[in-house]
Amino acid sequence: MLTIDEIRRQFPLIAAQGSIYLDSAATAQKPQIVLEEVEKFYSEENANVHRGMHALAEKATVAYEDARKTVAKFIGAAAHEIVFTHGCTESINLVAKSWGKANLKKGDTIALSILEHHSNIVPWQQLQEEIGITIKWIDIDDDGSLIIDNLDDVKLVAVTGCSNVLGTKPDLKLIIEKAHAAGAKVLVDAAQLVVHEKIDVTELDCDFLAFSGHKLYGPTGVGVLYAKRELLESMPPFMGGGMMIGSVTKEGFTAAEIPQKFEAGTPPIAQVIGLKAAINWLSQYDWNDIATHEQELISTATDALNTIEGLTILGTPESSCISFTIDDIHPHDLTEIVGRNGVSLRAGHHCAQPLHERLGVVATTRMSFGIYNTKEDIERATEEIQKAIAILRPA
Repeated sequence: MLTIDEIRRQFPLIAAQGSIYLDSAATAQKPQIVLEEVEKFYSEENANVHRGMHALAEKATVAYEDARKTVAKFIGAAAHEIVFTHGCTESINLVAKSWGKANLKKGDTIALSILEHHSNIVPWQQLQEEIGITIKWIDIDDDGSLIIDNLDDVKLVAVTGCSNVLGTKPDLKLIIEKAHAAGAKVLVDAAQLVVHEKIDVTELDCDFLAFSGHKLYGPTGVGVLYAKRELLESMPPFMGGGMMIGSVTKEGFTAAEIPQKFEAGTPPIAQVIGLKAAINWLSQYDWNDIATHEQELISTATDALNTIEGLTILGTPESSCISFTIDDIHPHDLTEIVGRNGVSLRAGHHCAQPLHERLGVVATTRMSFGIYNTKEDIERATEEIQKAIAILRPA
């Protein structure tokens, strides 16, 4: 069972302020241990990795590669199947620009769900423009659940593990089984999933999986791409530069072995070390306890929001966030007012415009949760929403 007060004390921003932070789907707050590990690297261990024989460089390299092992263990992968990037967006772009360009041709079809974040849409639309692939859209029902039908003739399915708008979680096992039966690869955008439930890529049998560090209580500027070994070995480098080469001559170059061939330039070393600290910190808690706590928050928020006249919750939230509209009130106006009173919510299309178009709304207000949130946070937020409504829609 989680001791939320003890958890909250480990987050300086949460502990020091009286504000209510309900925007963890955008970025999570950071526990003290993560801040300390990043500061320790810069103040005591700062050096580049894989580039020197001196003691600091060797120490930094060991720490960097230890972090890779930590990430691999966290998701059930092998260390050589973990590529560090600068964010989930870059991880998905890596797959599109490397695997996509090498394996897709004009007329090939890939499938995207209507739930997707723009970072799992635009890279594929760029391929559509560049080489003429076709994009098939997987629709949702009224509850926000994906309607999984025929995936025949699809080369790739790119799907979120959890919607950053509706909080719904597609049945990844079913999607992966259907896709593989049709001969397609599967990329999972786990940015919103990895912090809320245990992921085992071996059990899932996904081909690619991407996530960021900053939504996992880690630093900004670091992301992860998991890919099966045989795929990484067959893919061309994403970018050129230092560290990703085996050798360079005037005539050409040879690429390094995986995963280094996808890590051109100086990587986000401090951020990777901070990500390791975040994973180790989160791993002390039981996933079942985290799920129970978050379901209590979802239930409390659903009940509280449903008491507000004219408020409509979109979909059937299962995890992490709830999005809603209020009759005659724009989300930007609502969140600006509640923000003045110390409640942080998100307003807009949440980088998911196709989903909002499908839902028939331009923008929504989103309330999203982290491990540090409480029922009292939700009660306070609900009170401030009601006060804002009274201002924006006087009787």
